[in-house]
Amino acid sequence: MVNFAAESHVDRSIAGAGEFVRTNTLGTQTLLQACLEAGVPKVVQVSTDEVYGSIDVGSWDETAPLRPRSPYAASKAGADLIARAYAITYGLDVSITRCGNNYGPRQYPEKLIPLFVTNLLRGRKVPLYGDGGNVRDWIHVEDHCAGIRLVAEKGEPGEVYHIAGTAELTNKELTAHLLEACGRDWELVEHVADRKGHDRRYSLDDSKLRALGYRPRVPFEWGLKDTVRWYAEHRDWWRT
Repeated sequence: MVNFAAESHVDRSIAGAGEFVRTNTLGTQTLLQACLEAGVPKVVQVSTDEVYGSIDVGSWDETAPLRPRSPYAASKAGADLIARAYAITYGLDVSITRCGNNYGPRQYPEKLIPLFVTNLLRGRKVPLYGDGGNVRDWIHVEDHCAGIRLVAEKGEPGEVYHIAGTAELTNKELTAHLLEACGRDWELVEHVADRKGHDRRYSLDDSKLRALGYRPRVPFEWGLKDTVRWYAEHRDWWRT
């Protein structure tokens, strides 16, 4: 069983933390208990780099302390700890994955890349938080899924594995890529006040998973162009 289920929008977690705790933390415990009782042979808990908080230089490895700074990140950190407890206490074969920011076709339009793309395709403004200097590691959904599958096949019980992407970019740099891909210019970018508790930079060391054979295969430039093309060709999907 792979647990992708989560409330995952940071802004909404700030406005209403309770729903995130119920879904992400209590919901994970409910699933783990059901897996234990049903004798599920392997569980993968899908998590996020946000559980570590911000890192100025270098990259987090799997031994880094959990220091979440948003209700979303805290709810996911709680879920990870419960998963580890089920592995240790009950012997449930559960591994945890943590990744950066996902992108790709069919992503829900509230997320940054599809939000920007769908707005830019319609000639609408897009919001850029603060100075645009916040750094995120972008991973294509196909690479993320390949990493999860590898952990499902080879991951050890109670262990954490990082699934890193191929592009560490500031939000301003990402915006420039999106403007170019959508044929728009900076007049559609609206600078807005920074988010509360906005982590400056995330970065993951994926050496542990690479030792099992993981390699991200989707170049960011190609993946982004393909993603923009998908939204341009499927306007009925995101307009409904």
